[in-house]
Amino acid sequence: MSTELFIYTYAATVGFVSAGIIGSFYQLITAQAPQFRVAESSFLAGFGSVILCCFSAPFIIMRNAIRGRRIERRPLGWLFASAAISVMWSACTGIILLEFIIALKGPTV
Repeated sequence: MSTELFIYTYAATVGFVSAGIIGSFYQLITAQAPQFRVAESSFLAGFGSVILCCFSAPFIIMRNAIRGRRIERRPLGWLFASAAISVMWSACTGIILLEFIIALKGPTV
């Protein structure tokens, strides 16, 4: 396995795990599942819901895809396409989070 593929896989894993944690925590606090919906009550609530959607999107996409496959009998290709989108989004989120963690750690000498 090449180094780039390993780093991409690691970033995607970090992104998907963080999406699951954020989505589950939101569901624990509010007693409702996270959705792609922007709160309109205030600017701060709207900004928070956009951040929530950005970082928990892979969780939301896969939850909706699995429910769509079970309940609505969507085709299997729909599930695979959703999984591909979720993996790419997880990798992007994982890279952002890993860069943030590295920046918090500070310079290495």
